[in-house]
Amino acid sequence: MKSKNQLAIEAMQEGKAEEAAKLFQEAIEEDPQDPILYVNFGNLLAGLKDHKRALKFFNRALELDETVATAYYGAANVYYELENYQEAQLHYQKAIDQGLVSSDVYYMQGLTLLSLEQPKLALPFMQRAVELNESDIEARFQYGMCLASQQLLDEAKDQFERVVEDNSSHADALYNLGVTYVYKNKISQAKEMFTRAIEAQSDHQLALHALSLMENK
Repeated sequence: MKSKNQLAIEAMQEGKAEEAAKLFQEAIEEDPQDPILYVNFGNLLAGLKDHKRALKFFNRALELDETVATAYYGAANVYYELENYQEAQLHYQKAIDQGLVSSDVYYMQGLTLLSLEQPKLALPFMQRAVELNESDIEARFQYGMCLASQQLLDEAKDQFERVVEDNSSHADALYNLGVTYVYKNKISQAKEMFTRAIEAQSDHQLALHALSLMENK
């Protein structure tokens, strides 16, 4: 027989938010000391954009057990959505410190640090995100951007090439690959990448501007 927590999770996955909320509430009434129930209810509320209540549930889980990594992660996601990047960064780090090992938590910590304009600090988190999930194209792209920000252009070029291999119409990766060719003075390759970026996204202003500058020389 499935527990109310399991039934609630299934209802949540099926988009039955009201039913899931009712089941989570009942599960908590039956076992108010189980922090995971509060985390799960918090995740439901966060998905419904009820940020204030979601944070209350995540905080309650942490009051019961301050080592629950998923509670820190859930709270961090809420803070990120609210653009409170300082709190998001602190909570993602706590989730990692408590042993949460997933590509998502490292990727989100990297994004948060980028939002705080700290690409050097973001770099190792993006690298770890890619190591944990090599098929995550966006994590790989952001890893490439972090490398480029530190003038590690050969390494950045490798990452942008991998992104384009997986998604030939990734306009931003094509554009940034073009930029690395400009730095290497490989102008014909740069033009090709800028052109491909525009073909993938006709209003890509950076690629349009770069190509215009090159053609007017």
